[in-house]
Amino acid sequence: MATIHKLHQPDERGQTPSLLTLEGVWKRFKGKGSETVAVKDLNLTISQGEFVTLIGPSGCGKSTLFNIIAGLTSPDDDGVVTLNGKAQRGDDLLGKVSFMPQRDLLFAWRTVLDNAALALEVEGVRKSEARKRAQALFPEFGLDGFQDKYPHELSGGMRQRVALMRTFLFERDLILLDEPFGALDALTRMMMQKWLLDIWMRHKRTVLFITHDIDEAIFLGDKVVVMTARPGTVKSVETISLPRPRDTDIVTTPEFMDIKRRLLASVEEESMKTFNVAGAT
Repeated sequence: MATIHKLHQPDERGQTPSLLTLEGVWKRFKGKGSETVAVKDLNLTISQGEFVTLIGPSGCGKSTLFNIIAGLTSPDDDGVVTLNGKAQRGDDLLGKVSFMPQRDLLFAWRTVLDNAALALEVEGVRKSEARKRAQALFPEFGLDGFQDKYPHELSGGMRQRVALMRTFLFERDLILLDEPFGALDALTRMMMQKWLLDIWMRHKRTVLFITHDIDEAIFLGDKVVVMTARPGTVKSVETISLPRPRDTDIVTTPEFMDIKRRLLASVEEESMKTFNVAGAT
């Protein structure tokens, strides 16, 4: 079983250790007589216990980057990906991080409890033990009493909670969340954001979270990473010094709005590059 770092203490220099580092990472896709560069010379460091949000224009390589970190796509030979101090190559990363895609991917024929326990079963845990360990998290995830329900009986927000519980049960230090709240209505989305922060502050996993919503990126993140238009690389990293725990009324404060203006201008600049290229072709 993986070791879970629930509390991340600074080292002797007062710095939190790095969990994930990408240095000079590229990803090129070759077609018939052409080549598409999705990620170009990307550098990024994520410290243990951080909540990092990732934004950028459509098509900038966010999902490709996630697939590289999850081990689903091998980066090109340029650059190095380091996890927990060890350099990784290609599918070395497969199974070493928790990854939740945009859709909840719950199995219709399994109960909510059995959907959540699936992560542990895949790890080789006996079904009875997997169900027991999953059962213990139901009150914390606001799902107590729904163990024997099926996915079609749940609201969209509850389905996402089940999927997130399954992701947390797949015990890895780094969790990748790819727009998990993108399909929810505004009110449910806001409630889910606050709930996720509560869960994160109790468990202190490291989270890398893709979103197209700048408010969401600021509200959730310790830092917001802005990617450039394709070929995607890191344009800037904004440290979010807003106090925690955060309540939803923080989005109306002058400090929040100042951060939003900077990030919005940065993303709009990159989006215009994408628009101008598309318009020229």
